[in-house]
Amino acid sequence: MKKIILPILFLLCFLASNVRAQEFNFTVTVNTKQVAGTDQRLYESLQEAVTNFMNNRIWTNIKFEEQERIEGTMVIVVKSKDGNNITGELNIGLRRPVYKSNYNTPLLNYVDTDFSINYIESQPLDFNENSFTSNLTSLLAFYGYFCLGVYFDTFGLSGGDDMFHMCDMIMTQAQSAVEPGWKAFDSYRNRYWLLDSYTNTAYRQLRQFMYEYHRLGLDVMGSGKVDDGRATMTKTLDYVKSAYNTKPNLYFIQILNDTKRDEWKNVYSVGPQQERTKAVNILREIDASHSEEYENLLNAKPKM
Repeated sequence: MKKIILPILFLLCFLASNVRAQEFNFTVTVNTKQVAGTDQRLYESLQEAVTNFMNNRIWTNIKFEEQERIEGTMVIVVKSKDGNNITGELNIGLRRPVYKSNYNTPLLNYVDTDFSINYIESQPLDFNENSFTSNLTSLLAFYGYFCLGVYFDTFGLSGGDDMFHMCDMIMTQAQSAVEPGWKAFDSYRNRYWLLDSYTNTAYRQLRQFMYEYHRLGLDVMGSGKVDDGRATMTKTLDYVKSAYNTKPNLYFIQILNDTKRDEWKNVYSVGPQQERTKAVNILREIDASHSEEYENLLNAKPKM
């Protein structure tokens, strides 16, 4: 098969590059609708500070052109404020372009319900990779590196290893934090389990899925080989099924379902009946609470 040359850098070689540039183009929003009588200047300051931290920081050695910067969203939903302490949720969305198409595929749709920070208007956000400075900067850096890791994984098998190593370092340093979300025993749905459920070698099939589904599936579809790409994508669902069989309540599979559900329904609204049936049978099992939605795909008229 002729190698597909993407209009961005070959990401597997990012460590060899000596040119550094900003990687992210995140849209950051602070939602204060649940907090009455708020000082909007404070939240505008927070929004600007988070935007600058994510988009102006140099995270890797990869050279990114302006049009190649990784796009995503961060929505901070403020639920309470007590002095300088702000608590709420952080909603993170990550996407990447599909080769030779106008389509951006979602890579991550995640809600951190343990968002708890201390913030003073206009305070600088300092981050030290070797120590825990503040919950806000550690939290943002953790998700920055996690997003990079997932993004790189879709271009090369285990391409995000170095980024996940950074996540692990941040996680280790944050074990001294009083704020929730960093420890295994805090809950079963937090940063600790997000990282573990995706990078633990016991579930390595998930990273195989992320690479083959996007690079050998979606990108091939974008190049015009729709049937070949979709067939590969269908095969990669076996990787998710294998991880599910190992641990049915695996946290990242739940996140993956929320991230990819609409895309899967679009992909399998067309195609050969046999292929759709295989996909639907897997999706109904790994995403049982939405099984009826997948079942409806089998009633759609197949298109070749």
